[in-house]
Amino acid sequence: MTYKMIVLDLDDTLLRDDQTISDRTKEALMKAQEQGVKVVLASGRPTYGMLPIADELSLAKYGSFILSFNGGKIINYETKEELFSSTLPLTAVKKLYELSQREGVDIHTYVGDEIITESDNPYTKIESELTRLPINLATSFVDAVQEEVVKVLMVGNPDKLKVVEEKLQNELGEEYSIMRSKPFFLEFTEKGVTKGTSLNQLIQQCGIKREEVIAMGDSYNDQEMIEFAGLGVAMGNAPDDIKAIANHVTDTNMNDGVAKVVEEFVLRELVKA
Repeated sequence: MTYKMIVLDLDDTLLRDDQTISDRTKEALMKAQEQGVKVVLASGRPTYGMLPIADELSLAKYGSFILSFNGGKIINYETKEELFSSTLPLTAVKKLYELSQREGVDIHTYVGDEIITESDNPYTKIESELTRLPINLATSFVDAVQEEVVKVLMVGNPDKLKVVEEKLQNELGEEYSIMRSKPFFLEFTEKGVTKGTSLNQLIQQCGIKREEVIAMGDSYNDQEMIEFAGLGVAMGNAPDDIKAIANHVTDTNMNDGVAKVVEEFVLRELVKA
């Protein structure tokens, strides 16, 4: 099979624990793009938090793509055209805020290039460090959000958040797409919007078949795209239930897992061709 698109989660997949891309991985991805393979960065991060990585991999030069907010936005990084955008209405923001208060967990969202929260909590600080977005510590979360947003996150202790997730999946599963991107991040987007559904939209616009797509990830918000892709790859550091749904399990993010897949399934096949 000749693969035409490589879709990559960022944290704990493409990126090492220090938030860098290994030289081997970067070299493999650059070689793939030089041969016409599209690279898609697919993350729960807001778009702004993905730009430095997109620039490092020269996505604009090769006409590659960003899929941000867990599929809430798709951007052609060469033209900067927004190919798809999904948002939650203000009524949903208020409802999710009230539920976060009921469940005793913190909440944040994004407005412009800021993270909005009313709680000075360690998990929102982690998000700020990952995305390089400043935190706007608002007196009132609801009053500070005066426009539709792409997604909302409830954040908190992983054990507690797991219980909250199970409860809200039952309560809200027909209204929102609900997934955990990290043990302490519970994310809410418009119903039906996931990395997998957005990837399906993107390949249709690109004229690429799903069989020609490799998707790699490590967490539960990657599940749909791993299942959708022709070659769904779980990282070696992924939980066992994510590994179980993958076609292939590679090495960890700290041991060039992405590079090893690109070298074996893309670059080697291109040499044969």
